[in-house]
Amino acid sequence: MTKLKMGRHTSAIKESRKNIARHRTNSQIKNQIKQLIKDVSAAIAKKDSAAAKSTMLKAFTALDKAAKKNILSKNNASRKKSRMALKVKTLVLPA
Repeated sequence: MTKLKMGRHTSAIKESRKNIARHRTNSQIKNQIKQLIKDVSAAIAKKDSAAAKSTMLKAFTALDKAAKKNILSKNNASRKKSRMALKVKTLVLPA
């Protein structure tokens, strides 16, 4: 390793690299969740209940995993799941 400039610590440099890597993976997971939610909304717009249900289950799994890894907060994931389930339920059981 080369000599560092004054005020730079190896631990800070390493932590910066770790933060960049974590940000990359977290943003990929968040983008995947956003895409799944859009797919559910598209299925609801087409009034395709079977596709909406199957995509909703995939989104639930992704949200639960993200909440478990603290990528999203538990309440945030729960709120998204609740709203999604309500929309799908109204599609299946019209009022």
